[in-house]
Amino acid sequence: MIGWRSTWSIYKRELLRFLRTAFQSVLAPVLTTSLYFIVFGAAIGGRMPDLGGVDYGAFIIPGLLMLTLLGETTSNSSFGIYMPRFTGTIYELLSAPVGVAETLIGFVGAAMTKSLILAAIILLTARLFVDYSIAYPLLAMFYIMLVAAAFSLFGFILGIWADNFEKLGIIPMLFLTPLTFLGGTFYSIDMLPKPWDTIALANPIVYLVSGLRWTFYGSSDVNIWISFGITVAFLAVCTGVIAHIFRTGWRLRS
Repeated sequence: MIGWRSTWSIYKRELLRFLRTAFQSVLAPVLTTSLYFIVFGAAIGGRMPDLGGVDYGAFIIPGLLMLTLLGETTSNSSFGIYMPRFTGTIYELLSAPVGVAETLIGFVGAAMTKSLILAAIILLTARLFVDYSIAYPLLAMFYIMLVAAAFSLFGFILGIWADNFEKLGIIPMLFLTPLTFLGGTFYSIDMLPKPWDTIALANPIVYLVSGLRWTFYGSSDVNIWISFGITVAFLAVCTGVIAHIFRTGWRLRS
């Protein structure tokens, strides 16, 4: 049986940690989104044709949203578990009567809440630059939460694996960010010449961006069910890995 008091304590602690750095957490996405819209939306977007009947400035919103969410969710989650390991306070959590389910629900719930806050900030910022509408707002919210849950678990694994600050940032910097830029953030993969349009499908971020874009405009490069299935599969794999880590104590008790 899940101890909801323990879950709430972990959730509240993680959310308060986010709020303590709210100025940085809020200002960075606003500035980044504004710069992208100035460069890509205004300078380049005016010369770009509509993509699938969607204005280019509006077309890049789901990609920019995913770009920020993946980076922020992974970094926040990995840092949230790495610092207790670094300071030694992780042993308080391990010795407390708190199960794996309570720990994960607390961490993941906080990450999902942060992601919804960031998504709202980015969408409000985008409204200053371009007019857009969301075809399926509830599905968009659900998909954002699903992606946030998956990558908060991924960040959790990264924070346990990393044994120094350099390793903590190497995956997001060298792999996650480049894959997101190459995942159709600023373009449709249908625009790529052969065989690059086919090669691009090997990038898993393509399916995430495409899935979110479908919830906005009802069209995407990849079938929405494939995007949804890949996201759920990644979430399940990360959950299984973390369950194994807690069961074996890998890097937690050493």
